[in-house]
Amino acid sequence: MSHIDFTTLDGEHLLATLQKEAVLEHVSDLHLSPQKDGVRLEWRLHGILLTLATISPPVYVDFLRRVKFQAKLKLNLTDIPQDGQYTFAVPISGVLPATGNPQPATTRTVNVRVATLPSRFGESLTLRILDPEHGIRPLQEIGFPEDIVKSLKELVEVPNGLVLVTGPTGSGKTTTLYALLSTIVGKERNIITLEDPVEYELPGIVQSEIDPEHDFTFASGLRSILRHDPDVILVGEIRDLETAQTAINASLTGHLVLSTLHTNSAIEAIPRLLSMGVSPYTLAPALRAVLAQRLVRTLTPECKNGSCDPNAHDSYGGQMAIPELLMVTPAVQQLILSLSEASTIEAQAKKDGFKTMKEWGAEIIARKESTAEEVARVTG
Repeated sequence: MSHIDFTTLDGEHLLATLQKEAVLEHVSDLHLSPQKDGVRLEWRLHGILLTLATISPPVYVDFLRRVKFQAKLKLNLTDIPQDGQYTFAVPISGVLPATGNPQPATTRTVNVRVATLPSRFGESLTLRILDPEHGIRPLQEIGFPEDIVKSLKELVEVPNGLVLVTGPTGSGKTTTLYALLSTIVGKERNIITLEDPVEYELPGIVQSEIDPEHDFTFASGLRSILRHDPDVILVGEIRDLETAQTAINASLTGHLVLSTLHTNSAIEAIPRLLSMGVSPYTLAPALRAVLAQRLVRTLTPECKNGSCDPNAHDSYGGQMAIPELLMVTPAVQQLILSLSEASTIEAQAKKDGFKTMKEWGAEIIARKESTAEEVARVTG
């Protein structure tokens, strides 16, 4: 947690300081919310929203104008929501391993997604910090158990089928999808993505961004992508029947399709798609696997001995994923075709080796990587 007194900074230095601290502390979001007595400044660290300070309205007005200008938003519009983005550079320095000489300073680009919202006491502002150093990571660094990593790597090597990653906003779905794509980049496969928006640049693939104002949606964009001879397609999110059915049809015609869905568990993805109107006769043969996940805070090295308060924020120093991987076996396929209940599908999946997030969470607790309170918080 930063010890900087943010209330002493003007708008210019507040923006620069928040950007720097957000990158250093691995903050995912910054929130500024006008209240009756000032502007509440918060940030989301390891999935928890923490209050930093109350900023004076004049400083916030200057801060907001600077952010809007950088994100190319209209400065004079305050009564409608606006969305935009901008980037800033983070210096990188290192040491050459062979000689020990200082390495020339370079920078990496951090993307910021900006969203404004009219509120009772003024415009509320949210900044999502997209740092490629933390958003693009190998599968092993996300925290998945080795057998889950092995299964996921095998899944992205198959020539066709649908693989879904599910979970609420902020559960690391995009990071996992990028990690999956990173394992197959450069392996003689044409990879095309359709995102909303493109969060991180991944070399070696074609990334496109939907634009609903010009009728470039997930559904229409997916149809366009199929004309570009793809081997692997990433669809940012399945939101409607048209996108779902097009993705399933693509997976049945020789393409590997990766996408996300908002469900609470891996099993729930099946009834969710069926309730959208997807045909079970196309879903059953298309669906390869569903990965549900949550991000759980991990204990600092000093707190692994059990001497720290599990309810204190400073007891935790990072995050790892708790997975739940449903592999669609022939037996599960038959249950999808017969429109079986989710509980029946889960019972069969457990016979095939399926483990729930709570079961994986129990192993994390046993290894003292996190606490029972933290696992319960994210798994419900």
